Amino acid sequence: VFGKDINLVLVLNNLSSDRKSIRVDMSASTILYTRRAVAEILKAATAVELGPKQGKHIRIKIPYTYYGKYLTTDKRIQVTALCEVMRSHGLKLLVEKTIILEDTNIIIKVPRRIVVNRAVSLEISYANPLPEPVSRCVLLVTLMNQQVKINLARLAPRERSKIYFEFTPRRAGPLQLQVDFSCDKFSHVKGFVTIAVAPA
Repeated sequence: VFGKDINLVLVLNNLSSDRKSIRVDMSASTILYTRRAVAEILKAATAVELGPKQGKHIRIKIPYTYYGKYLTTDKRIQVTALCEVMRSHGLKLLVEKTIILEDTNIIIKVPRRIVVNRAVSLEISYANPLPEPVSRCVLLVTLMNQQVKINLARLAPRERSKIYFEFTPRRAGPLQLQVDFSCDKFSHVKGFVTIAVAPA
């Protein structure tokens, strides 16, 4: 989840009956959706000894403080581990994983029944998932082809807050409400809901 430390486990198994010495070079980078690297955020190397038919786990931790300021709006991190078996004429194995961090920031609560030409109030809650305060918070609400910009108070670390948004639907049928939350530390955290409007 965006704003939290990332914990991964690399599992190495020796399927042979010989002892193996393995060098593992690990790296992690923030990337765009096109897989183009933006910034390297982690580089580490370790050596592992595996006995016959033995397996070992290597734990990899990427703290938020490593990736936070380098993350793009795609919220993607690519982790690679190059495993080289020593004294084996250059036998190598490359393991790659792309992590897409989830947003759990926007929650929209809609009343059970919404009717044409009757005012309705929605609850929109938003959160700061980071271990540091955020300011210049803005909520952009898009509904019925109109955008409303709402300036919000700063949020303390891990704080959740909410506002009530009132509108009056003018026609029956489905309406899509979209919410876009931005602040000084991250931008364009989105949430949306389809609202069913009943005839009067």
